[in-house]
Amino acid sequence: MRRNPHAGRQRLDGLGLQVLTEDEMEDIHLGTLEVLERTGVFVEDDEATEVFHGAGCTVDRDRRMVKIPAHVVEDSILSAPASVFLAGRDASHDVLLNSNRVGFTTFGTGLKVVDAHTGEHRISTKKDVGDAAKLADALGEIDVYQIAVTARDVPSRTASIHDFEAALLNTTKCVGAGTLSTFDTEKVIGMAAAVVGGRDLLRERPIVFFGVCPVSPLKLTTEVCEVIIAAARAGLPNNILSMAMSGGSAPVNLAGTLVTHNVEVLSGITLAQLVRRGTPVIYGSSTTAMDLRFGTASVGTPECAVISAGVACLARQYRLPSYVAGL
Repeated sequence: MRRNPHAGRQRLDGLGLQVLTEDEMEDIHLGTLEVLERTGVFVEDDEATEVFHGAGCTVDRDRRMVKIPAHVVEDSILSAPASVFLAGRDASHDVLLNSNRVGFTTFGTGLKVVDAHTGEHRISTKKDVGDAAKLADALGEIDVYQIAVTARDVPSRTASIHDFEAALLNTTKCVGAGTLSTFDTEKVIGMAAAVVGGRDLLRERPIVFFGVCPVSPLKLTTEVCEVIIAAARAGLPNNILSMAMSGGSAPVNLAGTLVTHNVEVLSGITLAQLVRRGTPVIYGSSTTAMDLRFGTASVGTPECAVISAGVACLARQYRLPSYVAGL
């Protein structure tokens, strides 16, 4: 198993950026609990709504708003594992996410590529998915393969299934990406189970993990809920990742953005734990600031770095592995 270096530990061989004090993190946590319990989140999926209702949450079915009590959220945080195991088809590529260990992955999911042979800027194909997987497989610095581009030469309804197939055939590292429905998720689970020898073995050696993005501000769409529920029932890791934009879909200040981000991620984590207690989850972020001049998300910026550091602080407070993007 690959155990990556530590970061941010109180010792001389580590490097970390602590942008929030313990008191500030407590304020953000309490603000998050207040929003979840008083304002709530919009839950589009009927099955997810019933899961929340069964746990004692207040449900307004007409407005599709779910208010989650603090004790339900905090119990879900406690039940989520502090370590998440991601298995490679080759065991030398096994990765354990825990205790401030730092790893690297590709980011997804691009819609275009620059052709390596012609220089043409064109839409991505299924072959590109496999070629990117081969490249990630050869790079020792890359720990897992987040599907980098999507196959746009296949039916859009089944594109995520094609993406996972191309990736699994071309890398021996763990493969992660988003699916868009129960149908997609189940097909990918079946595919991965066939590779390792069954669903029970897949749960022991998860060679795939999933990812979902709540719609900011404060919305769990049907697609997000379906994937969370299917992955949780299978006992497979899920990266629950907010894409809030400071100054756009979230308040312009850091604290307000982190509260919005935290509400979205913790609502998804809570749903996963209510479906199957102890299901592995990753505290994810592609949250950044909005470029007010162009109305676009700014990545590779100081604002993005500070937000990502704040996200990592919160995840560490909750004992959860974190995933931050856009640096």
